[in-house]
Amino acid sequence: MITHFADIELQTLSIEGVKQVYADILQFPIAKQTETFIQFQVTPFTTISFKEILEPIVPTHFAFQVPYSLFDEIALWLTRSGVQILKDKQGEKVTYHSSISKAVYFKDSDGNILEVISHEYVKEEVLQRNGPLQVMYVREVGFPVPSVPMFREWLKQTLQMKTMHDQDIFNFVIGGTAHAVVVKEGRPWIPIDMRALMPIMNITFGTPDIEFIQNVNKKENTLHFKQYSYSIRLKHTPEFLHATPKQLHLPLSL
Repeated sequence: MITHFADIELQTLSIEGVKQVYADILQFPIAKQTETFIQFQVTPFTTISFKEILEPIVPTHFAFQVPYSLFDEIALWLTRSGVQILKDKQGEKVTYHSSISKAVYFKDSDGNILEVISHEYVKEEVLQRNGPLQVMYVREVGFPVPSVPMFREWLKQTLQMKTMHDQDIFNFVIGGTAHAVVVKEGRPWIPIDMRALMPIMNITFGTPDIEFIQNVNKKENTLHFKQYSYSIRLKHTPEFLHATPKQLHLPLSL
């Protein structure tokens, strides 16, 4: 089964711009850098990469999972860090998704809507915390698409991801800690109602399960898929299994 996002590659208008946000402010280590490419090590198992281009780009949304017990401290640090914190229509910086979940949103230099989110039910001792944000894992990545049911079913049938409820406009499609936020094109991203359009994005899902990799490859004759504007790959990550023995049986929604 898929356990996590291994890499998220986005487009950028400025390597220096994303460097100032992700390296200088958020303090993610730089794993690789060239004149037109930069990659940040968000956790030991996940990188976020940017390729510089000379054409208009479409921003997207992704979310970092942080410990619930430290959320208020992290939100305060983020507010003072210099990033552009986003407010909801009521003027509030912190959004309460439920009685057990809260989040704060901000923008990077390309207009991507980033989220720091916490859930009371997520076990804080399982995964290493990283950087001043105390990131445990990258939880969400947005996938705006023309047809939510078609993309959702492709993720479920091809990559064996799961849903709690099937909906036509908005769906979480889940594999371990990886939550693909599949939304209908044009649906607003909260909290500022920015319309969701399809970005050009390369996503690598990680799994320590070599049998899963082999079965997908045997069935599809590839581990590299193209869906809409998304390039999707699978990567064998045995180090994830060795470092997280408590995660041998990941719940549907960690």
